[in-house]
Amino acid sequence: MTLLKINLNDPLMKAIKAFNSIGGKSLTEEDLKRQRAAMNTAGKLAAPTGEVSIESFNIGDISCEMISPDMAHNPKYIILYAHGGGYVCGGLGYSRILSAKLALATGFSVVSFEYRLAPEHKFPAPIDDGETVWNYLLNKGYGADHILMAGDSAGGHLTVSLTARLIQQERMTPRALILFSPWTDMTATSDSYETYKSKDPILTKAYVEGVREASIGSDANPAEPFYSPLYGELNGFPPTYIMVGKNEILLDDSVKLHKKLNRAGVKATIDIEKDGWHVYQQMPIPMAGRAMHRLAKYISAEIYS
Repeated sequence: MTLLKINLNDPLMKAIKAFNSIGGKSLTEEDLKRQRAAMNTAGKLAAPTGEVSIESFNIGDISCEMISPDMAHNPKYIILYAHGGGYVCGGLGYSRILSAKLALATGFSVVSFEYRLAPEHKFPAPIDDGETVWNYLLNKGYGADHILMAGDSAGGHLTVSLTARLIQQERMTPRALILFSPWTDMTATSDSYETYKSKDPILTKAYVEGVREASIGSDANPAEPFYSPLYGELNGFPPTYIMVGKNEILLDDSVKLHKKLNRAGVKATIDIEKDGWHVYQQMPIPMAGRAMHRLAKYISAEIYS
């Protein structure tokens, strides 16, 4: 088997870097316009277009999509998916990449939504929007034990934060969580920021600090559990599957979350792809396909065993 090795000078890596990074800490209006447009383009290029059906709908002011597999569809379960983008970028077009892959891998319909973005809307606006969609699915007749929640990067942060909020409200939680390279620690102080800074083809510490400031403001304390769910109580979390690349500065956000969930008695599994990078599952490459196959096996064992 030939494994894909990361070469930062490779044209594919250069394209990924251009699509996903903003140089420095500046998040000017022009920066955001450029990155939001690039993410929409990435969605059009990388999202699977066959074997799924797409239904658009609105929940109040929130634009949503339901992507359902055309074959091997189990309508009893549904996935609520939150896209990444540092809370400053992303939308339904960008969501479609992993939404379609999740639908095809699991056989479940996937609902994605356009949560409000920073800096126009500060935290916790995205969490509030996620809760609105969660409540909508419950009102549509889905039991909490038949809803899975998934998210990548900032969407992973949203997923963990929303789950913590539901527990604090003494409400039922999702059947399981699926997290792709989740952002769980807004302090940006983990060792992996230094260890993998030259290997990460997607993120830089300056970018993470920039989107953090855009999301929560410069006066907020990022170490508070409200902003960094890694430092909050994780008791009562549902089974959690974490996928992360070995070559990314957010590696510790996943590793530490996994360890803390296990200490809290939660059934948590971590999948570290040694040749992977930040949310590598989005790319149309064999390594991503193998990752989705592993995810499908996990979901099948978790749901049907």
